[in-house]
Amino acid sequence: MPLRNLLVLFLAAILALLCHVKADRNRYASTVSEAMDLITYHYLEDVDYRQLYESAMRGMAEGLDPYSSYVGPAEYQRLKEELDQEFGGIGILLEFHQETRRIVVMSPLFDTPAARAGVRAGDIILAIEGQDTATMSFRDAVELIRGLPGEVVRLKVLHVGDEKPVDLEIERAVIPIESVLGDARRADGGWDFQLQSDPRITYVRVINFGENTAEELEKTLQGRQPQALILDLRDNAGGLLEAAVRTCNMFLGDGTIVTIRGRDGEVRRTYEADGHPLLPADVPIAVLVNRYSASASEIVAACLQDCGRAKIVGQRTWGKGTVQNVIPLEAGHAALKLTTASYWRPSGKNIHRLKDAAEDAEWGVRPDAGMEVELTDEQADQIRQARRQKDVGAESQQASGKPAAPQETPPPSPDDLQLKKAVEYVRLQLDETGTRAKGA
Repeated sequence: MPLRNLLVLFLAAILALLCHVKADRNRYASTVSEAMDLITYHYLEDVDYRQLYESAMRGMAEGLDPYSSYVGPAEYQRLKEELDQEFGGIGILLEFHQETRRIVVMSPLFDTPAARAGVRAGDIILAIEGQDTATMSFRDAVELIRGLPGEVVRLKVLHVGDEKPVDLEIERAVIPIESVLGDARRADGGWDFQLQSDPRITYVRVINFGENTAEELEKTLQGRQPQALILDLRDNAGGLLEAAVRTCNMFLGDGTIVTIRGRDGEVRRTYEADGHPLLPADVPIAVLVNRYSASASEIVAACLQDCGRAKIVGQRTWGKGTVQNVIPLEAGHAALKLTTASYWRPSGKNIHRLKDAAEDAEWGVRPDAGMEVELTDEQADQIRQARRQKDVGAESQQASGKPAAPQETPPPSPDDLQLKKAVEYVRLQLDETGTRAKGA
């Protein structure tokens, strides 16, 4: 047989093989499409085709693991806002009042369109764009208030203490979302990062790891010379891997930060400290965590613990040691949040908690010896509420320039036993350093 014919047969065989592989991989696509058609035509009630599609996508992704998911257009916009740390809005914190079924302003944010328009804590939003808020969900209310910067939103607001509502037209702006918070608000709207109970201690709360978190933290630490640092990562569910890595870099002179592994344990990347820390190595650090500290928070806590740079105080963390990539779909209007890798501590241990993992198994980040402080759910909620009231009360007064609306007498602030333990540790380190300095 001529060589040319052999080449033609060989290429035909390769093409047939590729077609077979592709057909085998996509053989279920036509069945899914057929099922959607059958449901549309035969189900008892009308079904939106888009709804069927999104349900199928969610089922496919969520069947993989607890952290993979399909993110629809509405959810994708909120996810981008969370990670980008900004959104188009007027700058107010809202809550849903269960008894009145109304949307209530918790606080206007400092120097935002809402604050400049005279919105105050305790105000009731009666209508948005002419729609009565009594008939809408909290999520719908938030989405109506948010929108493109430069556009106007129309609100009917009942100011606290007034009898008649007023109509407000407020132009939306880009509202930045802070991820690095301090102990108390200053008069200029910024944060005081010195612990009120002991100004020698710098106290920093990181509530999530977003696009701007590392830059915010750098600005906080630069220009000041902390004698001691408490880094509060409690209730921080994570965020961007790069933000966690940059955070670790601020405290390490050298060493491994985290290792990323793909399928079959293949090492994809090992992040190492760049050798340019912002804090001297002799500044004591305590990192606060609880059982809701997860993902990027665990990267930071595990790294600083394994490298001997900080003491971990509080409760064992969540145990989420996997990396999710957000893959845009539908021309960037939706996305697939897909688990693509796992991350491992500098010690080589895995953080991830498997489905049936026992309590004594190796997962999460445990507090250092003598630093564990367990809280009941009730105690933890009381501490969150006290912190929330402190933050909101301060923000409201700073934003409007007026005292916050009178509220019922708040209960005494609960003892934050985890924070107390962290303060005890860094104070002891400061006292020992001072003693050594005097002895010298």
